[in-house]
Amino acid sequence: MMIFINVFIFVGFLANPVIIDSNSKIINKYDFLIQRDNLDLDINDVLDSKEFVTLNNENLNFGINDDIIWLRYLVKNVTREHEKYLFINNPSLDNIELYIVKGGNVIQTSKGGRLDDFSERVIRSKSIIFKIDLPHGENIEIYLKVKSINKTIITASINDIHTIERLINRENIIFGIFTGVIVGLFFYNLFLYFSVKDKIYLIYVIHTILVWFAQSSILGYTIELIWPESEWLKLKAGVIFSSLVSLVGIWFLRQFLSTKHFVPKLDKGFYFIFIVYGFILLNAFFFSITLSYQVLLGTQSIVVLYVLLVALSVLKLGYSPARYYLLAWTVFMIGIFLFVFSEMGIIPTNNLTAYIMPLGSALEVVLLSFALADKINILKKEKEEEQAAKLLILHENEELIRQQNTMLEQKVRMRTDELEHALRSLQNTQSQLVNQEKMASLGQLTAGIAHEINNPINFVSSNITPLKRDIKDIMEVIEFYRNSGEREFSEGTKKEAKQLEEDLELDYVLDEVEQLLKGMDDGAKRTVEIVKGLRIFSRVDEQDIKKVDLHDGINSTFILLNSTIPGKIRIIREFGELPLVECLAGKINQVFMNILNNAVQALSDHLDTIADPKITVRTKAFADHVVVEIEDNGPGMPEKVKQRIFEPFFTTKPVGKGTGLGLSIVYSIIENHNGSLEVNTEEGQGTTFIISLPIYQNAPNYE
Repeated sequence: MMIFINVFIFVGFLANPVIIDSNSKIINKYDFLIQRDNLDLDINDVLDSKEFVTLNNENLNFGINDDIIWLRYLVKNVTREHEKYLFINNPSLDNIELYIVKGGNVIQTSKGGRLDDFSERVIRSKSIIFKIDLPHGENIEIYLKVKSINKTIITASINDIHTIERLINRENIIFGIFTGVIVGLFFYNLFLYFSVKDKIYLIYVIHTILVWFAQSSILGYTIELIWPESEWLKLKAGVIFSSLVSLVGIWFLRQFLSTKHFVPKLDKGFYFIFIVYGFILLNAFFFSITLSYQVLLGTQSIVVLYVLLVALSVLKLGYSPARYYLLAWTVFMIGIFLFVFSEMGIIPTNNLTAYIMPLGSALEVVLLSFALADKINILKKEKEEEQAAKLLILHENEELIRQQNTMLEQKVRMRTDELEHALRSLQNTQSQLVNQEKMASLGQLTAGIAHEINNPINFVSSNITPLKRDIKDIMEVIEFYRNSGEREFSEGTKKEAKQLEEDLELDYVLDEVEQLLKGMDDGAKRTVEIVKGLRIFSRVDEQDIKKVDLHDGINSTFILLNSTIPGKIRIIREFGELPLVECLAGKINQVFMNILNNAVQALSDHLDTIADPKITVRTKAFADHVVVEIEDNGPGMPEKVKQRIFEPFFTTKPVGKGTGLGLSIVYSIIENHNGSLEVNTEEGQGTTFIISLPIYQNAPNYE
C-alpha cells in the first residue's frame, strides 16, 4: 500500500527495542519517514528529525515510486556474539545505505543493493546482506536509507551466519527445483518439436525459457548467475522478461486454442494488448522503468481476466483442449493476482506471496505441457476416426480402381500387341530397306566387276590356245633348222650355231615358254571361276524364283571370302545330294555370306586360344525341304546374346565394325522364303546355324 508518499509523517520514538537473542529475529517494529524529492537529507538530518511513523508489521510495502525511504530500528543484542547479519530478502532494491548509531553517534556505515558490485558483497547471494557489529546488552539504532525505482517492499531480519546460510540454501533449493522443472519441460518439448515439427511446441519452448528468465529476474538470481556486472539489465530485466513472457503466452494461447477460428472477435482484442506490451517494452528500454512496472502490474491483472474469458468462450464451443488450458491458466492467474496485490500493497507481503509467482509459473508450464499432451491425444483420436473414414472410402475406391485397372490392363495389352506388331513391322521394313539397298549396291558392284574383268580375261584366255599353236609351229621350224644344220652346215657354222644356242640357253627358254603358257592358262581359268562366282553370288539379273544349286552359292561365297579367311582356319564341306531348290538365289547367297562371314570373324578373333579352328558346312535333303548347317568351333554365345541376335541393330561388335543388321536380314530372308532359321550355341562350345528351306514354293513373301 502506498502510504503518505512525498510527505513527512511524525510519530514518537520507539520505546521498547527489538531483543536479538540466539534465534533468528525478524524485525517487525520500526519507524519510517519518506523523504521528499526536493530535500537532500543526510544521516545527521535524519537523527535530528522528529517526523518518523512507527509501525508493527513484518513486511512494509511502500509501493512503486521514486521516493527515498528512511527506516529506523531499535535493537538490543542479548547474546554473547556481537557479530550479526542484517538480511533483507528483496533483491530488487536498488541502493541501501546502512548506519549503525550508538548514543547519537554513527559507529558503522555500509552500502548495498542490487546495483552494487556483486563481487564485493559480504555474502555472494542475490539477497541484500549487511554484516553488523552489535555490542552486548546495549540499545542500538539501525538506520536504512532505501532508494529504488522498483517496488519498495522490505522484509528485514537479524541473524547469525549459520541462519543466513540456511535461509540462502532454502531459497536456492526452491529455485533449483523450479529450474529443474523448467529445464525438463524445455528439452522434452524441444524434442517433441523436432519430432513432430509442430510450431506450437516451439512457441511453448520459447514461453518456458522466458518464464525462467522472468522469474529469475524477479527473484534476483539472474544478477547472481548471469549478469552480475550489468547495471542496465539489473534495473530492467524483470520488466522486459515479464512483458516478453506475457506476449509469447498470448501467442501460445492463440495457436493452442485457435482463437482466430473459434472466437475471431475476441481474438482481435489481443492486438490491443500487444500494443500495450509494446509500450511497456519501449518505455522500459528508453524512458521510465518505474512507469513501465506500474503499467505492467495493471495490464497483467486485466490480461489474465481477458485470457480467462477467451478460454471459457472456446470451451463453450466444444473445443476440449481448452479444459487443461483453463486449469493451467487459473493456477497462473491466482499467482498473478496474489503477486500483483502484494506488489501494490493490497495484501501483506510474506513468504507465500514472495514465491507465489515461481510456484504459479512452474505449475502453469507443467499443466500447459499436460494440455499439449491432451491435445495430441485428442488429435490422435480425431485422426484415427478420420483415417477409419478414409480407409472406408479408400476400400470403395480400391474396388473401383481394381475394376478400372482390369479394363485398362486389357486395353494396354491390346495396345501393346499393336505396338509390338507395328515395331516388328517397322524393324522388318528397316531391315528390308537396308537389305535391298545393300543387295542392290553389292549386286551392281559385283556385276560391274564381273563385267569389266570378263572382257579382258576372255581376250587372254581365248588367245592362249592360238599362242600355243603358233609357238608349236615355231618349235617345229627351229627343230627343222637344227636337224638340217647337222647335215649341211660346215663344222665352223655348226660350232657357231651350237655356241649361239648355248649363249641363248635355248633349251631352258623353250622349257620356260612352256611353263609360262601353262601358268597363263591356269590363271585365266582361275579368273574365269572367280567371275563366274561373282555372277552366281550377285544374280542381279534374276528377279524371279528359279531352281538353284545351293552348293554353287556356298562355293561362290567361299571364293569371295577366300582373301579374308586366315590360312589357319580349315574349311570342311560335307555336301549331300541336293535337288535344285526354288528361291531367289541372290538373297540366299546373302544368307550364306552373312553367316559364314560371322563364323570367320568369330574364329579370327580367337585364333590364339583355339587349337584347330574350322568351319563345317553340311547339306542334307529331305522329302520336301533341304537343310544347310553352318558350324564353327569358336567361342559361342551366352544365353542373353543368343536371345537377341536376330533383333535389328543389335550387335556385339565394337563401334564401326558392325551395324547389327546382318542376322536380322538373314532371318527376314529365310522367313520370307517360308523357311526356318535356328541357332544352337553355348558359351565356349561353338555355334551352329541350321537353315531349312522348302524345295518348292509358289513365291516367297519377300518384298
